[in-house]
Amino acid sequence: MAGTTESAGEGAAVPETAKQAPSTRVQEWDWVDRTIWTERMLAALENGVQGGKWFSLIDKVYRPATLAAAWEQVRANRGAAGIDGQSVERFAAQAERYLGELAEELKTGRYCAAPVRRVEIAKADGKTRPLGIPTVKDRIVQAAVKRVIEPIFEQAFLPTSYGFRPGRGCKDALREVDRLLRAGFTYVVDADLKSYFDSIPRERLQARLDERLSDGRLLALLAQWLSQDVVQGLRRWTPTQGTPQGAIISPLLANLYLHPLDVVMAQRGYQLVRYADDFVILCASAHEAQAALVEVQAWVEANGLSLHPDKTHVGDCRAVGQGFEFLGYRFEAGRRWVRKKSLRAVKDKVRALTARTRGDSLVRIIAELNPVLRGWFRYFQHAWRTEFPGLDGFVRRRLRAVLRKQAKRPGFGRCAADHRRWPTAYFAAAGLFTVTTAWQHASQSR
Repeated sequence: MAGTTESAGEGAAVPETAKQAPSTRVQEWDWVDRTIWTERMLAALENGVQGGKWFSLIDKVYRPATLAAAWEQVRANRGAAGIDGQSVERFAAQAERYLGELAEELKTGRYCAAPVRRVEIAKADGKTRPLGIPTVKDRIVQAAVKRVIEPIFEQAFLPTSYGFRPGRGCKDALREVDRLLRAGFTYVVDADLKSYFDSIPRERLQARLDERLSDGRLLALLAQWLSQDVVQGLRRWTPTQGTPQGAIISPLLANLYLHPLDVVMAQRGYQLVRYADDFVILCASAHEAQAALVEVQAWVEANGLSLHPDKTHVGDCRAVGQGFEFLGYRFEAGRRWVRKKSLRAVKDKVRALTARTRGDSLVRIIAELNPVLRGWFRYFQHAWRTEFPGLDGFVRRRLRAVLRKQAKRPGFGRCAADHRRWPTAYFAAAGLFTVTTAWQHASQSR
């Protein structure tokens, strides 16, 4: 009942015990939209609501303040236009009018989600992955709904889940993996869910939403997004399962569907670290790891999913050849390496900025390279030290090739004469960021 509107009736809707919420909740829930989630609602979230379900939430979605905050979120993320061709910039030109129309459509039940435009995004291995692009209006409504319902599910999610959650991220998950490895949990189940986002059974996902939400109009919105048509080129179809990758609401729904797996693993005493659909289970023995894999396989099959047979394995990551990959890193032989795919990705970015035919000055090229290299290092600075010199050498070779071309000399900057003409110190003086030097400075300060 705590989900009712902020009226005189709300006092009766919230249990009396909820009124004395501890002040620490303000800090624990400092990420929530406080125009939606009042102290009384947060107290009810902590203490529980009648029947465990929340209702009368739709009015919070179409409030002007909620839609305005959702619009600012969508505008900050930018993104391409959906099937209607309306860009973020075009929406911004008449945002007040469009937001008013959205509020009225949601209030009167006339809102109808548009089909999702589907594109294929290139992957580092040469393959592609599908990406759904909802319209700007649909993204705003999804963002508004997420602001309303996310705390309800966050309250139940376990700390073993790190992906797409407030205040948690990749680095937190990697720190937990490091901690467990140091504690002796070196036998690792590296599991890969096959096409997870495309294969989530919708009826079961809807049932999990029904367990916590009892607002029929809000549930109808979520059902709309789960059954949106998809358009790609001249093709149009209605998927029968999964959630569209690219939708704002999809990561929350994906976490919701895998939450019972987190619970089962915790109840069995396994050390699971999950980031969205990517997870590892760290165990103290080979027998325990094999037992954990059997548990995972049983849960996955019972819940309409499947493990990728070629990408799921068990190994002792202390041994060469038995390591595992997780969030861009490879853990093997007691060290943390940069995954080959991650290294290829940054090199591709460097290549794009250092084409030999580029006529810009070295200073300008370096100014564009440095943010890429700094961002890469911030994430991969904990890799083994031998990973860094090779990347620095690659960057300098690319720059020497550019300089040779500008000097109207053939070649690719690999000869000894080029190294003497443009040594490492030359690029350092020009301001080039080097990951090796950054690692040395970082290691001294640890």
